[in-house]
Amino acid sequence: MVHQIFIDGQAGTTGLDLQARLAHRDDLQLLTIDPAARKDPAARKALLNSADVVVLCLPDDAARESVALIENPSVRVLDASTAHRTAADWVYGLPELSPAQGDAIAAAPRVSNPGCYATGAILALAPLRAAGLLAADAPLTINALSGYSGGGRTMIEDYEAAMTQGPAPTPKPYALTLDHKHLPEIQRYSDLAQAPLFVPMVGAYYRGMLVQIPLSRALLPAGGAEALREALAAHYEKCPAVRVAEAPQLADGRFLDPEGANHAHGVELMVFGNDKDALLVARLDNLGKGAGGAAVQNLNLMLGCDPFAGLEPLSKVTP
Repeated sequence: MVHQIFIDGQAGTTGLDLQARLAHRDDLQLLTIDPAARKDPAARKALLNSADVVVLCLPDDAARESVALIENPSVRVLDASTAHRTAADWVYGLPELSPAQGDAIAAAPRVSNPGCYATGAILALAPLRAAGLLAADAPLTINALSGYSGGGRTMIEDYEAAMTQGPAPTPKPYALTLDHKHLPEIQRYSDLAQAPLFVPMVGAYYRGMLVQIPLSRALLPAGGAEALREALAAHYEKCPAVRVAEAPQLADGRFLDPEGANHAHGVELMVFGNDKDALLVARLDNLGKGAGGAAVQNLNLMLGCDPFAGLEPLSKVTP
């Protein structure tokens, strides 16, 4: 059976990446819209209502508009925007969240693809909350670093132009109003009573992400950092797309490479610590498990395919 897929927003960064990931699949047919008709509501509506699955790679408001245009009850939707990530009638597309989440995604008419930062934070925090090793009201801070591809086409063009004209730009923190759009999903799916203080930063490299969560002694359970690592390892023992490092490898013995998980589909979780404090780190490709790769995994589940068709999970790659 060949499934009909329409990517609404196919000219954006995520849309282009997703097209490239799906182009070789003989079990899928990608429906396309004439570039001249992209802003024609009738043409878009016809495609939105003729696909088996519509993948929305659009800004939030445009994603909501597209959903409103879908009248065919058999059309399923996978939304890569922020618009529906905490909506009650949408399933959150993070299969590793719980043993039942993959089945929920497979059966859902509406699935919301997670945010890149949120994927790392939730996979690090949710198992610790479930195991009772982290209090719901813990005052958490998240510091994160992403490649500039996470900012979309304009940021990519700006960074690449700057890098041809002189030294690479220095890393820059942003979202300094402290209300980043990923915070609602991080709080909800990590089962937190309050949103963490989240400070992201963009670096002068294309793709790759670190999500870092420091935990002081007051927040640690008995057993400290090792208890956290053991809980994460037990939780993800059967998850091909999550690897919990026993002994994280550092470049030159000192540095953690944000591009180190770009070679495969998934998230690497690491726990650093001493006798006082701990640091949780999630490393992932912000265009892979953090965006287009996650969309492929969710699309596979929705279509009843091998969840990792077209993907190479971390479990198959040597650390």
